[in-house]
This record gives sequence, structure tokens and C-alpha cells, in this order.
Amino acid sequence: MSGGEIAALIAAGAFVMLVLVLAVPILRLRHTVDAATRAINDLTDRTGPLLGNVTTTVDNVNTALGQVQTSLDGVNVQLARIDTITGHAQQVTANVANLSTVVSAAAANPLVKVAAFSYGVRKAANARRRAEQDKQVRATLKEQRKAARGRR
Repeated sequence: MSGGEIAALIAAGAFVMLVLVLAVPILRLRHTVDAATRAINDLTDRTGPLLGNVTTTVDNVNTALGQVQTSLDGVNVQLARIDTITGHAQQVTANVANLSTVVSAAAANPLVKVAAFSYGVRKAANARRRAEQDKQVRATLKEQRKAARGRR
């Protein structure tokens, strides 16, 4: 054997030793990769139903939110109706106030005239009574004077 063949045998032996030394960690790494693959598969098997449940829950929440939106839309419609009713009530109140003012003004003017007329009639009746009383008093005084002159 020559020196080149011995060197090749040493190199081949070193290569075999290297392969044997590296085979043990590679085999252990394979077991680790297999365990990780099994864990991932288990996780996938368990996550699938959970994701299905999450999807169902999200669908239920979306349905509930749609119902809430429908309810809020109904409440907004009712509030709009109440606003309309309130506006009409304000208009009716304003119309009643205006009508009250008009009726009061219309009734007050004739009432004032009737009160003034009755005051004038009373005053005229009192003046006439006084005039008659004055006339009677003058007539009585005149007669008394005539009687007093006739006695003298």
C-alpha cells in the first residue's frame, strides 16, 4: 500500500466516523421533528372545531347586531313620530293662544262699549232724577216764597 492509499483509507475512516457521529443527532432531530409534526397535527385537529365555533359565534353576534340595528331603526322612527307630534302640539298651542287673543280682543271691544253705554245711561238717569228733584225743590221754594210774600 502506498502512502496515497493509506491517506485515502484514513480519510474514508474519518468520513465514516463523521457520519456515525452526526447520525445520532440527526436521528434525535428526526424524533423531535416527528413530535413537533404530531403536536401540530393535534393542534390542527383541535383548532378546526374551535374555529368552527368561533365562526358560529361571530355569525350569532352579527345576527344580534342586525337585530339591534333594526331595533334602533324602529326607535328612531318612533322618535321622528314623537318629534312630529310635538311639533303639531306646539302649533295647536300657538293657534289656541292666537285664537284666545282674537276672541278676547273681539269680546273686549263690545264689552267695553256695553259698559260705557250702561255707564252713560246710569249717569243720564241720575242727572234726570237730580233735575227733577231740583225742579221740585225750586217749585217748593217758589211756593214758599210766594206764601211768605202773601203773608207779609
